[in-house]
Amino acid sequence: MKSLGDMVRRSHPSLFWCTRGMPRADREAIYTLSAFCRHLDNILRSPMKTHEKVDLLNAWKEELDNIYDKKVPATNIGRKIYKNSVRFDLPKSMWLQILDGAYLDARHPLQAPTEDVFEKYVVGMAVVPLHLTLMITAPEHPRANQELAKNLGWATAITYMLRDIKSDAKRNRMYLPAQVLRESGVTIGTPREMLEDKNLITARAELAKQVAGCYGRAERLLAKMDKSNTKPLRLLMNTARSLFDEMNTRGWEVISPKPNLSIMKRLNILYKTMFK
Repeated sequence: MKSLGDMVRRSHPSLFWCTRGMPRADREAIYTLSAFCRHLDNILRSPMKTHEKVDLLNAWKEELDNIYDKKVPATNIGRKIYKNSVRFDLPKSMWLQILDGAYLDARHPLQAPTEDVFEKYVVGMAVVPLHLTLMITAPEHPRANQELAKNLGWATAITYMLRDIKSDAKRNRMYLPAQVLRESGVTIGTPREMLEDKNLITARAELAKQVAGCYGRAERLLAKMDKSNTKPLRLLMNTARSLFDEMNTRGWEVISPKPNLSIMKRLNILYKTMFK
């Protein structure tokens, strides 16, 4: 059986290498969190039927119950979650928030969600994982950690929604919130119909303004923190910010091809994260 480190090295090599200089316990906890989130994402993106996805998420809810009831976990990831939750005092409620975010997209494909659903999805799938990362690597700054996770989580989540909007529509999903779409003049319909609406440009540009503000606040917060403790978040921000800047430069009317970072660009980002 491959270790979680091997899994992360294969699926997210930049994260693997940027954490090599961190304490082993911190590194292993981050690998565990990464593996859990990636596993849930694989479930959501799989061609399985809805009830099969929900059944798998229900099994993970039972696994988390076992972990925090001090029963024997059934999975390798579950055993690692138990170990690291004890070591770093990671609350069950935060793991359940991640799971709740996954449920929102598993039960019904998200299509122009309400503001409340959109917030719960972003918090569960982006903000909470970053907050847990900071609880592992920089627990001495609880208030700053919460604010940083909030801003960086929103910025990166929406960046990838904007980048993947066409491929998501093909999967019958439109993650952009209904309120922003309506205020921009987009008629709420199927994801493909909304993708072709001429007013989608306005909605994308409006969300981009919000994202730029979140990146700015995240950068200011990160500047006050120890670089050695925040490398995973710096890597995430530098990668997502590069994609965002490319989309912003070419204009929000351009949907495809979606920007992707070359190997050389990723290596430059990794170098910047580790040594600057």
